[in-house]
Amino acid sequence: MGNREDLLAGAKRCLYEKGYGRTTARDIATASGVSLAAIGYHFGSKEALLNVALIEATGEWGGALGAVVARANELADGPEERFVAVWDGVKETFVEHRGLWAAQFEAMVQTDRAPELAAALTAAQKEGRLGLAALFQGLTEVPDTEDELARGMFYQALLVGLAAQWLAAPEMAPTGRDFLRGLQLVGDAVLRPATP
Repeated sequence: MGNREDLLAGAKRCLYEKGYGRTTARDIATASGVSLAAIGYHFGSKEALLNVALIEATGEWGGALGAVVARANELADGPEERFVAVWDGVKETFVEHRGLWAAQFEAMVQTDRAPELAAALTAAQKEGRLGLAALFQGLTEVPDTEDELARGMFYQALLVGLAAQWLAAPEMAPTGRDFLRGLQLVGDAVLRPATP
């Protein structure tokens, strides 16, 4: 690997271990075995490097999510069981990627004071939503349509909500079966006409 790749790898390690706000340029340089000056040369600033590292690490987590969905597609019998298996698998990914999720929440809170970070997260939103829409349907990709973006937004809201609950109290976070029951109850209340 070159210095740029080493810096990215070091920044990802720091995100997992120290979080977004507590990671210093010196931490990244030490973790990557590259000089402090290389951060400025390759990325312009520590913040720009952390933003790229956060987006890349999230994409790598997406690979773990893809494996969960593929396993659910193979093993589940029907759409309800697939839905349950996927969400239970998502929770399993949080164990290995806990530091990443903590860093993401930490970063989101800082967007009002960090326009560069806000821009990086905003730019990733559309791609992330389309990616989630495809993954949860067992597809490699979906067209960039309002319906697919709405589907991805729904999955993103569930995902972020589940991550927040899991980070706060893993033992209290909903299971895939809990999600299915909630979806059924909300669907019944919202989508079916009220009976007199």
